[in-house]
Formats: sequence, C-alpha cells, structure tokens
Amino acid sequence: MIKKEAAANRLLERIKERKAFIGIIGLGYVGLPLIKEFHGAGFNVNGFDVDSQKVDALNAGKSYIKHIPSEKIKRLISAGRFEATTDFSKLKKMDCIIVCVPTPLGEHREPDLSYVFNTTRTIARYLRKGQLIVLESTTYPGTTDEDMKAILEETGLKAGKDFFLAYSPEREDPANKNFTTSTIPKVVGGYTRNCLKVAKTLYDSIVVRTVPVSSTKVAEATKLLENIYRSVNIALVNEIKVLFDRMGIDVWEVIEASKTKPFGFQAFYPGPGLGGHCIPIDPFYLTWKAREYGFPTRFIELAGEINTAMPLYVVSRVGDALNEKGKSIKGSKILILGLAYKKDVDDIRESPSLELIKLLRNKGVRVDYNDPYVPKIPELRHYDFKMSSVPLTEKNLKRYDCVLIATDHSSYDYRFIAKHSRLIVDTRNAVKGINNRKIVKA
Repeated sequence: MIKKEAAANRLLERIKERKAFIGIIGLGYVGLPLIKEFHGAGFNVNGFDVDSQKVDALNAGKSYIKHIPSEKIKRLISAGRFEATTDFSKLKKMDCIIVCVPTPLGEHREPDLSYVFNTTRTIARYLRKGQLIVLESTTYPGTTDEDMKAILEETGLKAGKDFFLAYSPEREDPANKNFTTSTIPKVVGGYTRNCLKVAKTLYDSIVVRTVPVSSTKVAEATKLLENIYRSVNIALVNEIKVLFDRMGIDVWEVIEASKTKPFGFQAFYPGPGLGGHCIPIDPFYLTWKAREYGFPTRFIELAGEINTAMPLYVVSRVGDALNEKGKSIKGSKILILGLAYKKDVDDIRESPSLELIKLLRNKGVRVDYNDPYVPKIPELRHYDFKMSSVPLTEKNLKRYDCVLIATDHSSYDYRFIAKHSRLIVDTRNAVKGINNRKIVKA
C-alpha cells in the first residue's frame, strides 16, 4: 500500500509542478485541442499519430482543423515544449498518455475498437512503472478496466499498482463559441482510487471543473447517455417534421413557439440526417453491449432507424419538388450546399451530405457541391467521390435544377442564393424569412 501511494504521490508532484511529460495519441478534433490546453498550462507535450502528413503539418506550424488557426500552432512551435511525432518509442518518456483515437462502427454497426486496442498494444510495448494511461475515445462500458487493462497487464505490470488507468470522455463541440476544451466540465473515472486521484489532478490543470465518478464504467456510460439523449430527441423532432410536412404545418415555427415555455421543453432541430463522430455512432456502442446482457434497446434503435432514414426522406422531397416544376429527378442537375456535418466547421465525418450525394447519384442525378470549408472530398471509409467544391456564383446557381441546402453555414448569402436559384430544397430552415415560391422545406 505504501508503494502504491508513493508511486501516485511522485506522479502527482510532477503534474502539480508541471514537470510531467504529456503524450497525446491521435491528433484530430479531440487530441489537438488537448495539446493546446496542456501546452498552455506549462507542460511539455508530445503529439503522436500514424499519419505523417498531420505530424509534418504541425511541426511546420500548420493547422488542418478550421477552428484551430495555424497561428496557434505556430505559437506552440515557437514556444518550445511541443513536438509531433510518428515515433511511438517516445511513449516511454511520457508520464501521462492520453488516447484520442477513432472508434467507428463496423459493416454491421458493431463497435470497431481496432484503433483503441492496437494503440493500447503499442503503449504496452513501452509501458513503464508510474505512468498514467487515460482513454478519451467513446466506447462501451468495460473497455478501459476490462479490455485495455488486460492488454496492458500482459506486460506483467499491474493497473493501480505499477501504472494508473482512467477514462475521461471527450466533450468537444467544434466551432462552439460559448464553450472550449478548458471551459467544459470533465468527467473522470479511475480504475482505483489512486488512478482517479492522479487523472483528476491532471485534468484539474487544464479545465474549469472536473467531475469525478466512481468507476471507469460510469464515465464511459456518461458519454453514451449524453449522445443517446441527443440522438433520441433529434429522432423525435425528425419524425414530427415528416408528419407536420404532410399536415401542412411548419415544424420550425412550432419549435420556436414551443421553446418560449420556460420549463419542461428543450429545443432540438430537424435536419437531413445525423453527422459527426458522436451522435450517429455512440448509441450503437450501447445497443451492442446490451446484447451481452440479453437486453433489447428498442428505444435507442428506433431513434437510429429514424435518423438514418432522413437522407432518403430528403431525396424524396427533392423528387417531389422537381416534379412540381415538371422536371424528373433522373438527369437533373443538383447543387448541394454544405458538405460539413454542421454549420461553420470543416468536419465531414458521417455527414448526411455524403449519403445524399450517393442517393442522388443512384437516381441518375448529376450532383455537385459547394462548401467554403471543404475544397475537396478526401477518400473516406465508406465514400470515394473524387469531387471538388464548385464556386457559388450567379452563373453557377442558374445552371442547377435544384439547390439543396444541407448545411447552413453562416458565410452563405441566402438572399443571393434564393434570388438566383431555380428551386431550393431547404433542410435547415436557412432561408427563413425569405418569401419565395421557389423554396421547399424538407
């Protein structure tokens, strides 16, 4: 017991004195903001990634994420105490290692934890006594203290005794001007009391408030509940939208009126489908795990079915709108406005716009897109379109039979778009207040 406390106390002192070396694995939308915060708090930080292009960009002072300007990366480099690397042998020098790698779904909507487990095996190769390992990637309860722990303990070192193990779910919301990494409370769960103490102290150094919970499983479940709550409520309002469309009721007006109630109602908004790395994926991690306990998660799965079906609904609305204009959807030219999954970001992970492109192409549509933040569509896990953003000009707008607003970027001039488009199908209520017979809501 004395040895355990001594190891924890040594690491606690290094953290409090800003002498601890921090290693962040995964330099994406979660890892890069963490690097910025830990570096700003005075720590030496190493960023690890298998993508050499990301590593080279960061070491050259360049950002590849819109809401993190290159100027901030340049300041990291010029200040010292930061290096990005593909050399994972440097993990042995790190006191605290934070894992921020993807956790996608497989072909049959089963959890794909290959990135987490492969990263854990890499950490195990360089694991030494006194290190703290924290997982931030979203996953099912039990990943940290069962799966990861088992891999790390194959080294002969024991969690809670020789090294510390914790889980703290990321709560990033790209482009949110009201909340940043440092101002969002951080849930932390540890495998043991000392694991929690060390991890909490680490995050106390960069966030306004930590929220300690009794176990890693509680922390893992917290993240799932947060996003299932959003998924279910978005599914509800998407279903209501489809019904109200048939009834000739504007769902957006209904929402605006409903949210004037000062209690008992929180506004959620419909759209063309779910996007981002969290809401379309996280609920299925729990539904998969629930099968182990013989428990059917019908409510969660129904929400997933409704949200997944929204791109099909939008395409049907586009077809109906074109028919009203005497135009068949087959052979038509359609411009999709917005490829990112939400406004004012460059993140296209799980974006419904990608599914819309696929569905429209399958119907014989000639599809283009415009997005000021996504100049080209890279090769993705499920899509390889080889498309580039077309300029949003008066001449171009007039070329298309329909303009489909999928993402309501603030930079778009909607009056200009409405003026020069033949037909608009609006999935985001972006052209509200513009009285134009060419506009169809979907």
